[in-house]
This record gives sequence, structure tokens and C-alpha cells, in this order.
Amino acid sequence: MFHRGDGDGWTHCAQGHKHWGLYGAAGLLLWHEDRVLLQHRALWSHHGGTWGLLGGARNRAETAEQAAQREAAEEAGLDVGSYTVTGRYVDDHGGWSYTTVVGRAMNAVVLTGLTGETLEVRWVPVSRLAELPLHPGFAATWDTVRAIA
Repeated sequence: MFHRGDGDGWTHCAQGHKHWGLYGAAGLLLWHEDRVLLQHRALWSHHGGTWGLLGGARNRAETAEQAAQREAAEEAGLDVGSYTVTGRYVDDHGGWSYTTVVGRAMNAVVLTGLTGETLEVRWVPVSRLAELPLHPGFAATWDTVRAIA
């Protein structure tokens, strides 16, 4: 069952862009060796059909780390005990921000999309990222967030 949080909804940033997440959004960039865990986004979703991070809207009372962890658990069943958070990057748009929470997984656990937001969840070799249609926000910050690992 999909839980609807108090942060779910559309908003606009100071740059005039439309974003999901009334209190911002967060996603989990999870590494295992030379691979990252990516979500193939449902076609109906914002930037549908692209590959990006498990994540979503932050709720009012949660940190970016809590939001990213909650979303990864909801969307793919990722156990918070299976990885360690190693850093974060905030992409601030003025009045709205997306926080990439970076972590290292102990093992490359096999996951399945648990909600209608996900077509597939896959460990992708970093060397093959350019072959995928990436979510534009993820693509724009990739060079920055990859250095945080």
C-alpha cells in the first residue's frame, strides 16, 4: 500500500520550475563497488521512462536522509541496515531543493520495484550510465554526486 505523506504535491521554485515535493525531495545514490542502484521510472511519472534514484518528496518533519531511506524502502524494499550513508549533496533551486543522499551497500542486494512508480530497479555499472536515458536532474548533478562516494 502506498502511503501519502504531507509533503506530496507540486510546487514551484524561484527559478520557475515545477517540482514534486512541497518540502523538497531526496533520493538515495547507493554504490556497491563500481555500480550504482537505479530506478527505471514509470512512464506516467514526471520524466517517465528515465533512470534515476529511488526517492521522492520529503515530509515536513523528516530529514533528507530519512526521506531518501523511507522512499528506497517503500519503492524497492531496501533495508536501511544494508548500507551506510557516506555523504549528501543539496541541489538548491531557491525555495525548493533536492538532496542526494550517498551511501555504500555492503552487498548488491537484488531488489524489485514495489510500487507503480517503478518499472525496474537495477545495479548499473558506472561505465554504462551514458547508455541509459537518465532523469535530467540526476544527469545534471552526476559529476558532482559521483565524487561524494
